[in-house]
Amino acid sequence: MRKRIYWLLPDLASARRVMDDLLLARIENRHIHFMAREGVDLTGLHEANLLQASDFVRAAQMGMVLGAAVGAAAGALLTLSWLGDTLSKPALVAALAAIGAGFGAWAASMIGASMPSRRLQRFAPALARGEILLMVDVPNLRVNEIEAMLHAKHQEGRDEGLEPNVPAFP
Repeated sequence: MRKRIYWLLPDLASARRVMDDLLLARIENRHIHFMAREGVDLTGLHEANLLQASDFVRAAQMGMVLGAAVGAAAGALLTLSWLGDTLSKPALVAALAAIGAGFGAWAASMIGASMPSRRLQRFAPALARGEILLMVDVPNLRVNEIEAMLHAKHQEGRDEGLEPNVPAFP
């Protein structure tokens, strides 16, 4: 299990120093994510991707649930009609629920990809001021060690807390 540490940094130079220190602390590059306002060049830093910066995963989950419910309801209605006589009723309901779940996840994720992450909304004013957000996913046993290192070496940054449940996807 991992926890996500949020840390706000004042500029690119500070972000690059933090990146170097995290790599020296043996945090893999794929677990370090930086985010800045649009137009900021994060060359040399591991930039947050669509999964970290948008509501893609949350929207896909909600779409899957709603799509499965609508598909199951449609399947139940069809079992009452003439189709219900020729097809296995549970199989029809299950098939339409699965199709609905897939379509719901796909359609909702397309919408969620264009929306900023609700988890990161609290950082929008800081990002607009030009600060850089660090999101680093660390194993539970190393959280205190990494936080202590950041506090000791990077007083220019601000600790913005932990995300106790790091999404498994991003």
